[in-house]
Amino acid sequence: MTYDFDKLWNYAKPADTELAFLELLPKALESNNPDYHLQLLTQIARAQGLQQQFDRAHHTLDEVGKLLNTAAFPVAAIRYLLERGRVFNSSGKAAEAKPFFEQALKLSEETGNDFYAADALHMLAIVTPPDEALQWNLKALQLAESSSDSRTQKWLGSLYNNIGWTYFEMADYEKALSLFKKCLEWNEKHHHHTEAFIARWSVGKALRLQNKATDALIMQTALLKEMIDHNMEEDGFVFEELAECLLQLNRPEQAKKYFAAAYNLLSKDIWLQKNEVNRLTRLKTLGS
Repeated sequence: MTYDFDKLWNYAKPADTELAFLELLPKALESNNPDYHLQLLTQIARAQGLQQQFDRAHHTLDEVGKLLNTAAFPVAAIRYLLERGRVFNSSGKAAEAKPFFEQALKLSEETGNDFYAADALHMLAIVTPPDEALQWNLKALQLAESSSDSRTQKWLGSLYNNIGWTYFEMADYEKALSLFKKCLEWNEKHHHHTEAFIARWSVGKALRLQNKATDALIMQTALLKEMIDHNMEEDGFVFEELAECLLQLNRPEQAKKYFAAAYNLLSKDIWLQKNEVNRLTRLKTLGS
């Protein structure tokens, strides 16, 4: 069963989302609906994990595990497995995450839940090497394209993006570009403005890696204009790509201010601090 609290998700602001979920917790406890309560707890754990609060997230999931009856509440069980895996993965323990995603996939398939099967497949792609990841993502794409479930079909935008990045990591920039364009088309068709913005950025990055810096610069400049015109929050990744395009076009002095702006924003990103030290150092150096 799908509950209304899922509509409260704001993945860009997990702390706010956690607070919104916590406000529902007393109601969930009083509802005499264990399935609602358990599913809500799994999403509280996810919000905690996205805040890098991994111990808290595992503790919340431990509470779910104590109360969980898989036969009675299979969706809660699937979500428990998915979120346990996500917390392990986000904390840098992909090998420990993988079995949970495999179990989530198995249970989703056994219970005919296409939506969470697609979720499990896409998470398996995230925790495996590019060649294997591609196969998991393609399975998820096939499922999303063939499913009669409208929620499952909504995975298409994310899957086009994820498969594009898998090809990107394999240095197959032509295929990556093709998938990013599909992602852009899908998100524009469904009026997903934030996702379309990201897809345009991805298209631009893939163009730059194909040594088409002029075309890439046009795309990133358009995104910068959109940020300014719509009073959007500044995006460090756009600044980074603007800088890289200008550097590739032998315009280092113009690039410098964008490298500096990118560093100013991206150096505050917790994940980048832990996983992309060299990248941040390069931004700082080229921006100074």
